[in-house]
Parts: sequence; C-alpha cells; structure tokens
Amino acid sequence: MSIKEKIKSLADSYLQEIINVRRHLHQIPELGFEEFETSKFIASKLKEYGIPYNEGIAKTGIVGIIEGKDPDKKVIALRADMDALPIKETNDIPYKSKNEGVMHACGHDVHIACVLGAAKILSELKNEFSGTIKLFFQPSEEKFPGGAIAMINEKALENPTVQEAFAQHVLPTLDAGKVGMKQGKYMASTDEIYIKVKGKGGHAATPELNVNPIPISAHILIELEKHFTENKPPDYPSVLAFGKISGEGKTNIIPDEVNIEGTLRTYNEQWRNDVHDFIVSVASSIAASMGGVAEINIAKGYPFLVNDEKLTGKVKQIAVDYLGKENVIDLEMRMTAEDFAYFSQKIPSCYYRLGIRNEEKGITSNLHTSTFNVDESSLNTGMGLMAWIAFNELE
Repeated sequence: MSIKEKIKSLADSYLQEIINVRRHLHQIPELGFEEFETSKFIASKLKEYGIPYNEGIAKTGIVGIIEGKDPDKKVIALRADMDALPIKETNDIPYKSKNEGVMHACGHDVHIACVLGAAKILSELKNEFSGTIKLFFQPSEEKFPGGAIAMINEKALENPTVQEAFAQHVLPTLDAGKVGMKQGKYMASTDEIYIKVKGKGGHAATPELNVNPIPISAHILIELEKHFTENKPPDYPSVLAFGKISGEGKTNIIPDEVNIEGTLRTYNEQWRNDVHDFIVSVASSIAASMGGVAEINIAKGYPFLVNDEKLTGKVKQIAVDYLGKENVIDLEMRMTAEDFAYFSQKIPSCYYRLGIRNEEKGITSNLHTSTFNVDESSLNTGMGLMAWIAFNELE
C-alpha cells in the first residue's frame, strides 16, 4: 500500500474519533486567551497519541512535536486556532455549546480536530519521512492583537526553527470534500479606527451656546469617504468603513461627544500608512474648523496574509493528487483578515480553505452566525490532506 493510500485508510478509520473530538470541543467553546479547558483537552489527546508537547505558550497555546527520521533535515508547522466567538448558539444539535453566549461559530473546533487527526496519522508514519513537524495550537485568532504574534514572540518558530507553515480554515460556500487555494496575497490587513469628537453639549434650543459634535462627525465621515474613494489605488482592493457612531443625546439634548468606530482593510503597507495619516489630518482639521476637537486612535491590526507562490503552487498539486482536480478550487482575494498572516510574513506559508457546505443537509450558514455548522465528512478531507501535505514536504 502506498503512503497516500495509508493516509486515506487511516483518515477513514479515525474519522469517527475525530468527529467526537470536534463535537467535544464544540461543546466547550472559550474566548481568546481563555481557552483553558480546550488546551487541557488538546494536551490529553497529544499525550494519548504519544506526541510530546509544550504548553502554556502565549498563555493557553500548545506546541506539539513529531520527529521523523533525521529530525533536523527540515521543520514545518501545522497550525490550528482554538478560540470561539461571543455568540449564542441556536442550533438544535446534541453537541450544542454548553457555555452560554459563546460558540464555535468560525470552525476553530474543526481546525483543532483536523490537526489532531493529522498528527495521529503522521505519528504512526514518522518512520516514513525525514524531518520534524511542529503542531501549533494557537489561542485568540479572533481577538486583537491575536495569538499568532504572541506565539512568535515566545519563540514558537524557533528551537527547532520552522521553515514552512500551513493552516486551513473552513469555508461555508465550498462543498464538503473540496478545498480552495489562492497563491500570493489572499487576505487583507485590518486596523481598528476610533474617533472621539468632542464638542460642547447643551439644550438644542440654544445652538449659540453649544458646539454640536454630531454635525462635526457627519462632516468628518463624508470627507473621509470622499478622500478615500478619490485616492484609492486601482490595482488592489481596499476598504474603509465605519460601522458605529454613537452620541448620547436626546431630541432636545446636544451631547458633549460622539464616538465613531470603523475598520481599514488593504493589501499595501504604504497605502495603509497613508490612510492612517489622512484620517488623523481630516478628522482633526474638520473638528477644529467647527469649534470641536477630534481624538483619533488607530489600532494597527493584522498584516495582510500572503501565500508563498511556489509553496502554494506545490500544495495545490499535492491536493489535486489527493482529492482530484475537480475538488481543488482557485479562490479570489478576500477583504477578511486572519492572524496567520503574522506567520506568512515571517516564513513561506500556505493558508487554504476547507469546504464544509452540504445543501442537502441544510448546512449552509455563514461564519460568525448562531446557526453555523459543518458537514462532518469534511474532517476526513481536512486531516487526510493536511497529513499528505506534511508528508510530501518531508519525504
């Protein structure tokens, strides 16, 4: 039996176990940097599989180690994020979240289960490949500033030094059994924008005594939209959007301040910095010209995620070999963000998508919704392909 057939056979035989792993994790979702029970469970599975690990990395993270022949020949990493979202689950399923108001609505339970499944397979085949596999179970992908940079800062990519990193993420628009990939730039950088516009509140009937921050805020938003639209470079996508504006006044009460919150997403660092500068300039100057003050805080978030061209091209061919050409889809750039980008900025990396949709079963809900679920046959694809990729990189 070839190694590929062995991996497929092992994935088939471990599928129910890995489904059970995923269902257990689905019931105990935890928010970023609070994944204590999740981490404890992962550690217990690694111990059961005979895989050494270090825990307490970036608070709740774990790094497992699988050594093949000649462990120093090459080192790669397989990454799974662990955190859940502050969403109340409304699915009627036996493995529904037990933690009120917290839910695995982004599929991180699937990611963990697939890496554990791949790890079990690869541990059984460790005499068949040369090199070392590091298993990254990463906290807090959803919560800025993210667990990836925290793990990097705590030397997860070192001792031994990782040369390539791989991760997969569920995609509810892609059918189970399929995967999707994009070479080069794939996901955008993301920044959080906070603007506090200060005026002088008072009675609405005495405007001469007030400095109303609401029209000041309106002027700022209109001018930012105009400036961004007119100056946005045409050769890559960018988004500047404001989703929240709050001024705690009433029909006849002018508030002292208005708070505005938004996001910036792009694929170019120079343009990103230029936008930061004009947000500060526009907001400050308009507020001052109308008698107010604008305080601007831009929280610089994840960088853009870039899939190494050569490595991702190779992974695509590996996936075609494992799944068939019809099951490997080319993807477009996305304006969503992902903190695996920190790994991709450090070393050659490949971040691909795992299909989990099944219309016949009614599994069609989008990420970050209270009804999100997956076709669990995707776990077979996820763990098997990840194991096959790792083997091909280390054979």
